[in-house]
Amino acid sequence: MKKYILFLLLFSQCMFSQTLFEKAEKLYKEKKFEEAKVLFESYLKTVPNHLKTIEYLGDIAGNSKKWDVAITYYKKLKQQIPNSATYWFKYGGALGMKAKSVNKFKAVGMISDIETAFLTAAKLDKKHLESRWALVVLYIELPGIIGGSETKAAKYADELLAISKVEGYLAKGYIDVYYKRYKAAEVNLIKAHQLGKSAITYTKLFDLYMYKLKDKDKAQNIKK
Repeated sequence: MKKYILFLLLFSQCMFSQTLFEKAEKLYKEKKFEEAKVLFESYLKTVPNHLKTIEYLGDIAGNSKKWDVAITYYKKLKQQIPNSATYWFKYGGALGMKAKSVNKFKAVGMISDIETAFLTAAKLDKKHLESRWALVVLYIELPGIIGGSETKAAKYADELLAISKVEGYLAKGYIDVYYKRYKAAEVNLIKAHQLGKSAITYTKLFDLYMYKLKDKDKAQNIKK
């Protein structure tokens, strides 16, 4: 009888925990992040090291620009599952966003960890788009003296092209726009839009025509 009662208690606790997580997840998907956060934190107390809960809490912290909190959660994830490209990418992303919010001297000291996180994610998953995009942006935006390199950025743009032609052409267009090679950017962004025909490809090409090439006719034509 005692064993039966114990079983019922454990079963009830399990069902309660599961319901708590489901409620929290529902709130998260409804973008009620603060309400979801409270439930996720409660759930984590009953089920420590629950990976999805930790990830959600990291995402919520990132959404609120609480980068130190997000970094702590993502660091825990990538330590527990070191072969996850997603966890390494999110960790690197949170580090990168923190670097943008601190003084330049401190940000420079974070570059190596950011780069390592993105490189690890790209190495772990040969088709991981986000990490390759992050590396393109990182190497383009960094000054050459601290690791910036168009050659390195182009390498990951080529890798993107091999995975997804749309993403690859967008990345190449991004590099061209950064260096004000607007005609070359037009070629790449047209290819991306012809293949993707998405809001993103349209916006990139429209912005090029309207704000870089100052060609309102082409901008209006693509708008039509």
